[in-house]
Amino acid sequence: MKKRIDVISNEESYNNLSSFTVIEELNKTVRVYRDVIRLDIKRSDVQSRLIALLELLKRHSCKQLGVSYMCKNTIADKLEVSYKTVQRLMKKLEVLGMICQVPMKRKKDMMQTANAIIIQPVNDEMTGKTPVKMTKKCPAIKTTTSFLKQNIKNNKRKAVVDNSLAKSLNQANFVAHWVPGVFSNLVGSFYEKAETIQEFWKVIKQCNRVVDYSTNKRAFTRGQEIEIGTKAFKEFVMKVKSRVNMRKGQFAYFNGIVNKQNHSSLGI
Repeated sequence: MKKRIDVISNEESYNNLSSFTVIEELNKTVRVYRDVIRLDIKRSDVQSRLIALLELLKRHSCKQLGVSYMCKNTIADKLEVSYKTVQRLMKKLEVLGMICQVPMKRKKDMMQTANAIIIQPVNDEMTGKTPVKMTKKCPAIKTTTSFLKQNIKNNKRKAVVDNSLAKSLNQANFVAHWVPGVFSNLVGSFYEKAETIQEFWKVIKQCNRVVDYSTNKRAFTRGQEIEIGTKAFKEFVMKVKSRVNMRKGQFAYFNGIVNKQNHSSLGI
């Protein structure tokens, strides 16, 4: 006997099912799950398919973070496998505790539609971290008045040094080493904050999808990334100057430009 389906397929339901607050958490979780799959799954073909499925679900879980709602036929077409294979892969990810599926129904006719697939937040058990052991308390050391006075002076000096160092570090605005200098200089002409420059480069890296999960080979080389990123940012600047309405924010708009550049580079 089939279970009753209570959840209606709409944007509000998907927002309620969302399991993450920021996309970086989702990315970190998927990275952990990839490592778990490589350790736990022995067969290389199953490994690569599970990772490919996980990456596909991640890419389609950006609107409602952690939630996607593709039907299994669509997933099968994208992964170029059979419907039954997708069913087995989904079941395996559920057993591993990486995803869960929620049956949904259409509001129009109340008939069943594609399940909502939720990427589960990572458990502490999966990270392989051992709990911190509590150390035994050391016996108290007796202190004298002179010792306390000296200690107070030392603490004051240390506080002054620490405060000045903290102030200097807060004012520092260095771009991370993993951002190419060419791209950093270009974006730095328009944006001062290092975080903003890094975020633009993250968009480019994210758009450079993996084409071979067994070797982590990506569609474009480092040099091609820089070339695509430079062209995309120049186009982005022109759009900003022409005051284009970026409804979903500047990074989302830039993401679209980068994807367009990627497609043109691949001849799609």
